[in-house]
Amino acid sequence: MVSIVVPVYNAARYIENTIRMVGEQTYKDWELILVDDASRDGSAEIIEEIIRKQGKRIRLIRKNTNVGAAEARNAGIDASSGRYIAFLDADDVWKPDKLEKQIAFMEKTGAAFAFHSYEFGDENANPTGKIVHAPATLKYKQALSRTVIFTTTVMFDTEKIDMEIIHMPQVPSEDTATWWRILKSGYVAYGLDENLAIYRRPAKSLSSNKLEAIGRIWFLYRNIANLSIPQSLFYFGGWAIRATLRRL
Repeated sequence: MVSIVVPVYNAARYIENTIRMVGEQTYKDWELILVDDASRDGSAEIIEEIIRKQGKRIRLIRKNTNVGAAEARNAGIDASSGRYIAFLDADDVWKPDKLEKQIAFMEKTGAAFAFHSYEFGDENANPTGKIVHAPATLKYKQALSRTVIFTTTVMFDTEKIDMEIIHMPQVPSEDTATWWRILKSGYVAYGLDENLAIYRRPAKSLSSNKLEAIGRIWFLYRNIANLSIPQSLFYFGGWAIRATLRRL
């Protein structure tokens, strides 16, 4: 079984489609764990109504205070019962055969940690044609200069990886920090070069996004990877080039 963990924060606009999308997966052995992070827009009430209609395969965990995406995902991980754990953000989109193809890929490769290619979408999740291709494998030092692992594409096999190591820290870009920690411990991430997801990009200042991304990646280099300033500058150069090309 796959446990699908979804942090939910003010996602009323998307959440019905997200749940429907999971239900339309060609792979049917799943549970959906939605962690409402003290939403103020009625997201939890929408989920509760859907659960009343659709039954026990969908579970809701409600947080009384806003704890952030990392702690919300961790709560979902702790509540999971599947062999596989997959992450999905409430505003992103999976292709209908995402779970089926990724599980088959993990069984074929023996991967404990897998991700796949994805496509950028506009604020309505309409595909833009810009696809980020997953490399066949990704090791720690390679990952430092390329943030190619998108959270909505990640899946873990908990029979092959320690559950504790996939919990996310409370830091900026907690997902990237988690991937680095896992890879640094000796795991290899296996990439399926098939576009199985759409990354919704809301209308927002691109310059603001870039400045935030630069600050986050620098924080990770200095405080998570514990790199020196020269090392950080070296990897930052590679990251900046790839990040720019990925968004052109």
